[in-house]
Amino acid sequence: MGFGELRVPTAIAVTSADMALPPQDDRTMPAAVLSDLDKQPLDRSLAAVQTLIEQHGHVIVVCSQATPREVERRLLTVRSLLESDRIALFRPDLPPLGLAVLARQLRQLASCDLSPGVLASAARLLTHYLHAGALLGSVAKLDRVPVGLKSHAKSWVPGSQFGVLAHPQPQLVRIAPGVTLAGPEFSTSMLVARGQLQSDWVNATLAKSWSVQGLREAPLPAESALWWGTGRLIEFCTFLPDLSVLYQLVTSVRQNTCHWCGIEVIGDRCVFCSATAPVSPAAPVSSVSRVSSVYGNQLPAG
Repeated sequence: MGFGELRVPTAIAVTSADMALPPQDDRTMPAAVLSDLDKQPLDRSLAAVQTLIEQHGHVIVVCSQATPREVERRLLTVRSLLESDRIALFRPDLPPLGLAVLARQLRQLASCDLSPGVLASAARLLTHYLHAGALLGSVAKLDRVPVGLKSHAKSWVPGSQFGVLAHPQPQLVRIAPGVTLAGPEFSTSMLVARGQLQSDWVNATLAKSWSVQGLREAPLPAESALWWGTGRLIEFCTFLPDLSVLYQLVTSVRQNTCHWCGIEVIGDRCVFCSATAPVSPAAPVSSVSRVSSVYGNQLPAG
């Protein structure tokens, strides 16, 4: 596929075991699970992260915004006490299932010849190619996506269901025959996680309208109910599954050198030390254009 391997891959860490999805392919690296950080003694957390640094050189921790604040504070404390700029904490505004998919994509790329800084920067790039949402039985407690008063009122009607897209552009529709959501304009796979809601809308209607090429199911992350404001949901996320495509997307972006810590990065900010790169990145290319250049004629029409 035209990409090499690193002898010691950068560690991709998650904060709970249910965020470590099964491997996408035979090159997907295992996730490092830093569980119960807010419940264990500080010295145990320090030892766990120190061991990862010693074994892998750099650690990228992917953490949901639904994760307890105590976990984030513990990670920041550990980073400060270790006085290390080899720990990156990435906390994007993605639903839990989407975040788990992103972590797995980074685990795929960790097997390639990408430097730690480029791999960490790739996390922000790859979020643009994820479409993450859920089918909800109620939007009464949903505060992650704008919800109008009319939708709030309808959520109290028995049997009402809502299709919600949280990323990349917020959308909300009330489910009715023929109703769907605007989705990706390129070929993707879909992962589905079922909560306490019975429906075939995601599999039968949404996946079909989005021309999904492959669909698999996974257990619902524990943080999903908190993120979406209800346990009556079916969460979904579409993504680019092929490692060769992910690799070409990342390596097609111009690399800069962080003027503070000296590592290679893509984009305008170093994820490890938070310094801004002195060289401006190349003009942005739209998601569809960049994926089109990789897929060629495999993109669906329209």
